Amino acid sequence: MPTAIDSYEERRRRPTGSASERTRVLTTRSVPPDESLEYWHDAVFDTLVGMDIATDGRTYDATLRTDRLGDLRITTVEADPGQVHRAPRFIARGDGQEIFVAVQSTGRARVEQDGRSTELRAGDVGFFETLRPFRTTFPERFRLRIFAVPRRLLDLPEADVRQITGRAVRPCEGLPALLAPMLERLADTSGSYTTPTAERLAGSVIGLVAATAAGQLGAEPAELPGADGVLLLRVKTYIRWHLSNPGLAPSVIAGAHGISVRYLHRLFEAEGSTVCQWIREQRLRECRRELVAQPPGSVSLGQVARRWGFASPAGFGKAFRNSFGMSPTDWLDRVRAAGEPC
Repeated sequence: MPTAIDSYEERRRRPTGSASERTRVLTTRSVPPDESLEYWHDAVFDTLVGMDIATDGRTYDATLRTDRLGDLRITTVEADPGQVHRAPRFIARGDGQEIFVAVQSTGRARVEQDGRSTELRAGDVGFFETLRPFRTTFPERFRLRIFAVPRRLLDLPEADVRQITGRAVRPCEGLPALLAPMLERLADTSGSYTTPTAERLAGSVIGLVAATAAGQLGAEPAELPGADGVLLLRVKTYIRWHLSNPGLAPSVIAGAHGISVRYLHRLFEAEGSTVCQWIREQRLRECRRELVAQPPGSVSLGQVARRWGFASPAGFGKAFRNSFGMSPTDWLDRVRAAGEPC
């Protein structure tokens, strides 16, 4: 008969594990075998969300590793067979502020949520809504990559989220064929990026996840029409990675992707923007984020502007006023005084 730990409220200790600034590893091998199930239950609750865990034995061999990539929390789970149940009583405790995007690396998983059930096989992607119950059964030892995406960043209506849970996204073609291997690779390398690079990369990944979700709903987003949409995602990722280059021009971007400048402009026209406008918006966004994050007086406006590709402080100031109706200094003073987000 399966055994389960049902009352995590009564536990008196939290799991511990080795960690660096952005990486944390928890393993049942760090405790006596007869405490492994209790430890694992605590580890999952502490790292992901509260869930009941059932297994066929009283001991359990499992490890999880958690890394940060910008706004994403990435958890790799390797564990023995078992079952997890996100029951209503856990949801009532208030966790579940994220949507889980999971890649089944090895093994299989039987997933049930929102009245649907499916099997995730190696390479498949699944979406999990943490504000509603779900149940997942792992009939064999497995490895699962879980990307916790803040729901405000994924920006999917509640009705749409209900339509993509309990389904397997097969990496056969189109965006899923890009998403699955990208998530796998990121889970392995997430700790190797500098903070600015990680933040830009996370933004690109979240955009690809959102586009993939939209495709599963039967309607690609208007700005991502078929093959052009895949190319546009690649172009935007390239731009984000090269924002610090003041020579980042349409001709440079087009050449890096083997397309004409005219075709590049057409990609952005399809979503009501221009290449230069989108670059400027991204640079201003990164400048605002850095100005708010840095202690007052630690960096100058000119330093931040040049770091994100503006040729001069005057050019940065002009672009800022055109976009926000005030100077960078006035905006920063207002944000700090009011405690507003950037």
